[in-house]
Amino acid sequence: MSHTVLKPSTTERIVLRGLDYNVRRWGAADAPRVFLLHGWMDTSATFQFVVDALRHDWQLIAPDWRGYGQSTWLNRPYWFPDYYADLDALLAHYAPDTPVRLVGHSMGANIASIYAGLRPQRVAQLAMLDFLGLKPPADADAPTVLGRWLDAQAAPPPVRAYADAAALARRLCDINPRLTPARAAFLAQHLARARSDGQVEMAGDPWHKIPAPAVYRIEDAMACWRRVRAPALMLISAQGYVLDRFGDEPDELQRRLDCFADVRVVTVADAGHNLQHDQPEQVAHALEDFLTREPT
Repeated sequence: MSHTVLKPSTTERIVLRGLDYNVRRWGAADAPRVFLLHGWMDTSATFQFVVDALRHDWQLIAPDWRGYGQSTWLNRPYWFPDYYADLDALLAHYAPDTPVRLVGHSMGANIASIYAGLRPQRVAQLAMLDFLGLKPPADADAPTVLGRWLDAQAAPPPVRAYADAAALARRLCDINPRLTPARAAFLAQHLARARSDGQVEMAGDPWHKIPAPAVYRIEDAMACWRRVRAPALMLISAQGYVLDRFGDEPDELQRRLDCFADVRVVTVADAGHNLQHDQPEQVAHALEDFLTREPT
């Protein structure tokens, strides 16, 4: 990694639905467009290593979602459907007249896959990185879930502080042994948010961590997936969340995959949930093998 030259990116500020959004871009403005959508408690920079491994020229557009990175933090609870509307506004800004290629990791894959069912005419291709819905807890019911949400309104969850970005980088390596020190240092630089006391914290609004107010129903997600008409790519990490949740339930995994009219499944070897950090070359190869080169 130390000898790798990072492909340069630029960032720009746009207003989406009344919020300041930070959007990172790589590549030439006349290259085929791909939208990169990051996951929970992450930022747009998470895709840097995949971008570096791409062989072809692409125009890559990656927002920091609301409440993450350099985009506006609400400092209050978030309503998840806002992400679908934010994505709709983002696409209207950058690609108002043409269907788009969406690549999402984890929460970003959740947003992209649901959106592709809500607006099938807007999505030309859909790539999902290690996410295929949640596994609902067996004891979940509306009063319990709403009660937990109500209890959490008093204050956001506490935030862990680090002495500096280097300390955060060491923590990232402890969490993910596959992460090289150089990659951890790069990620920490973009994931760190300075505090008034000189320490740093993760650049994600802690209000994201409170319980959701509604019972998760996979049937709702599946109903949206059945409306997706774009070809889909499912990248499953060999040691990631999808197999951790459904590896012992192959029928349930297949039931979810079968919702997509046209889906290709690729397993990424020797990768945890953050496959874009662990095996960016494999991810880049699979994406470019899937994505078309016709300009949009």
